[in-house]
Amino acid sequence: MKHKEKAVSGNSDIAVALRYDGQGAPRVTAKGEDGLAERIIDAAQQAGVPLYPDAELAMVLSQIPLGEEIPDNLYKAIAEVIAFAYILAGKFPEGFVPDAPQSSRDDNGD
Repeated sequence: MKHKEKAVSGNSDIAVALRYDGQGAPRVTAKGEDGLAERIIDAAQQAGVPLYPDAELAMVLSQIPLGEEIPDNLYKAIAEVIAFAYILAGKFPEGFVPDAPQSSRDDNGD
């Protein structure tokens, strides 16, 4: 499977790039602050890599060593980043209707 790059940025102050190959968890492939963050964001934009603007998530991800997988407590947040990137690319799961109204059910299914 082709590797997928995702970039998470809060703004130009901090940026983190992730790589997900479909196996295991995504890995931190680049991270930086200030000028380096700007270069990461510029490189992502030039390569057509989706940017996900979330300053708090970028700060948390910046604490992960380069090359390391994200910890399982961040899976849900990163799943949202990956879903965001797929939606930007016009890709949806089979049976997904992007404009369908939200269900009126509560968390218990009632």
